[in-house]
Amino acid sequence: MSIIISAFDRSPDGGRGLARDTRVRWALEEVGVDYGVRPVAWQAMQEPAHLARHPFGQIPTFEDGGLTLFESGAIVFHIADRHASLLPEAPEARARAISWMFAALNTVEPPILDIQTAMFQEGEQPWAKARMPLIHERVRGRLRQLAARLGDADWLDGAFSAGDLLMVSVLLRLRSSGLLDEFANLAAYVARGEARPAYRRAFEAQRAFNTRPQSAG
Repeated sequence: MSIIISAFDRSPDGGRGLARDTRVRWALEEVGVDYGVRPVAWQAMQEPAHLARHPFGQIPTFEDGGLTLFESGAIVFHIADRHASLLPEAPEARARAISWMFAALNTVEPPILDIQTAMFQEGEQPWAKARMPLIHERVRGRLRQLAARLGDADWLDGAFSAGDLLMVSVLLRLRSSGLLDEFANLAAYVARGEARPAYRRAFEAQRAFNTRPQSAG
């Protein structure tokens, strides 16, 4: 086994599959590639050993021989580019799938992350409660556009691709907010992603990793 990814030693989500290493796990499961996991404690994320792999002190990272990558989208693209099944062979379809990868991370995810920022980092501020409806409406705006484009299709552009993998991963962050339930076709789209055997394996692996006994010493 040559591929090693890094993950939180104990994820803030408690193993609910929301940490970004789950996206990478899912991609590796889809293409059938084995991997190992390097646990990174919270306090170790800013230490030189980890910063050498990720200059911003985050997770995940990806190591394969002499190659080290950071950023979940870049890692998923690398996996999809090297192995069949996550990107179409036809050049135009492949380009569209890559566009959806960028859309998931650059267009849909940022307003969703604003919800978490407002709740957990700004929640004590006097203006936080008044700001939340505005954030929710920005998210709804993106979801309306995405729902209109998806329509009654199973996936964003033909067969399942890395674009769907990242989009489903992003939308899963909305589950606790209830916003996803306002869009029946998007809720069904996410459920299809979660039902994929590769996703189930990735989710269970991430949960098992986060519920394993702590080593002594």
